[in-house]
Formats: sequence, structure tokens, C-alpha cells
Amino acid sequence: MRRELFPEITPYETGVLPLDGEHVMYWEQSGNPTGAPVLFLHGGPGAGTTPTHRRFFDPVRYRIVLFDQRGAGKSTPSASIEDNTTQHLISDIERLREALAIEQWLIFGGSWGSTLGLAYAQAHSERCRGLIMRGIFLCGDEEVDWFMRGMGRFFPEAWRKFAEAVPEAERDELLTAYRRRLDSTDPDVSVPAARAWASYEATCSTLRPNGHAVVAMSEPASALALARLEAHYLAHRAFLQDGALLANIDAIRHLPAVIVQGRYDMVCPPTTADRLATAWPEARFEIIADAGHSALEPGIRAALLKATEMMKQTS
Repeated sequence: MRRELFPEITPYETGVLPLDGEHVMYWEQSGNPTGAPVLFLHGGPGAGTTPTHRRFFDPVRYRIVLFDQRGAGKSTPSASIEDNTTQHLISDIERLREALAIEQWLIFGGSWGSTLGLAYAQAHSERCRGLIMRGIFLCGDEEVDWFMRGMGRFFPEAWRKFAEAVPEAERDELLTAYRRRLDSTDPDVSVPAARAWASYEATCSTLRPNGHAVVAMSEPASALALARLEAHYLAHRAFLQDGALLANIDAIRHLPAVIVQGRYDMVCPPTTADRLATAWPEARFEIIADAGHSALEPGIRAALLKATEMMKQTS
């Protein structure tokens, strides 16, 4: 079984796609222009794509499509929450598919990318060849509360720093307190809050400490996009009805699917992935015994590569 990512590649095509309002989407294609299309959905929301994301797919067999969601990465305006909902993102994916003249594609997403992937597939199942999902997140009340407070049971020092970034009087409503700061137009207010948020998430994302990831996620511009958009979507429960993604699972149960979950994922605990797998017994469900949340941890990485190789047979 392949355990290392495919070699670095550069896109054979990049572009921008005007959306509604002020939003403009960055997109790129790499790999084989005549290969099986696969769409990579990044996490966050707000995290954006990186060159590493191209490397989960065999460039000889796959036509690899990456894009930055509204407010993220190279899409503009950066960190914007205006006209930014799950329904907007689903429409954006369809607009991109049509612009690239793709009939169907494989959907690959982790963390928030799994949320968006499920929502998109349920809305447009006829456009999907299958799904590969990692670190399942459905944005329910329990999951939001876990992110804002529950992770502190295992990372008390990280949570303490996170909480202490706002005045003590506001700590009973941390999400509200953070949104107030993250949405500020004053960078002296928004950027420190964003860096505190991003550092907290990065610290809790890996089984073993990864200082490089913490530093990278805490870079001011990327941290602001990540934190502002995450807080926005968490506060609105991803603009979905409670339990909708599980309730509508029959719409996609006919599609081949792989669910990869780290046993010690502190950002998206395994209980959510287990609920999804129970509702979708046809999906292949793999729990990685020695991994947390990050897609780049060895066991998660190997399982995702195995999944993309397996999905070649359906493409």
C-alpha cells in the first residue's frame, strides 16, 4: 500500500471565476487533462488549498481540480463572510463544474470539506462518481460545543490560552466573543483573535505536537480567513437544518464512498464519523488507530492514498 504522497506537480491550468457580488473564485487543474476528474474540497472553511493537496492523487490517472472557497486562499475578497453560506458554496461548485465541462467527478474532502462534500453530493448526486471523506464534521450543536470547549479536556493549556484571548466576563459565550472580534474592521482587534483561534485549532489537530503547523496556521492573513469563516459557519451551524446531512443520506447511498477517521481526532471526534457510517453501511469505514485530525499524519495519509487508488476502479 502506498504510504507517501505522489511527487510534487504544478497545475497545467489556473484561472479565476467571477461569482455573485464581489466574490471571485481561484481554481486550478493538474494531473492528466483527460483523466478521471476529482474535486478537492479544503477544510476550515477558510483554510484554502495548498500544493500538497494535489499530491493525494495519481497524476497519470486523475484530472485534479482544486479551488479556494469564498473568502479563502487566493479567492477574493479574502476573509469575506458576505454572501458566504453552504448554499452559495454548493452553487459555486456547480458553476465551476460547468465552466470546466465536467460531467461527473469524484469528491474528496476532509473536516469541513466532508461537510461541504456531503451537502454538495446530496444536492447533485448525479454529478458525483463517489466520495472520499476524512475527519467527519456535520456541524451539530454537540460538535460546535466540543470545538469551543470540549477539546480543553484533553488540551487544557491550549484551551486556556484560547479562552484568555477574550475578557473573563465574555468567556461564557466564547463563540460570540470571538465573532465580535474576528468581524472587526480593526486589524489590531481581529488579527490577535484570529491567531489565538488558529493556534488553538492547530495545537489540537495532530496526535503528536507539530510546531510547524501551529506557526503556519497562525500567519496573520491565513489565520484571519480561517478563524473568521469558521466562526461564521459554526455560529450558523453551517446554514443547514439540524441533522439534515444524516437525514438525507439515502440520496447518496448508491455512490461508492470511503470514510477515514483518526481514533484520536480531537477536532472532529470519531463519534460523528461513526454516526455517518451507521447511516451509510455501504460506505467503507476505516478508523486509524494512531492518528488525530490532520490528513498528513502517516496513517491518515496512507488510508487516503489507498482510497484514491481504489477509486480508480470506479472512474
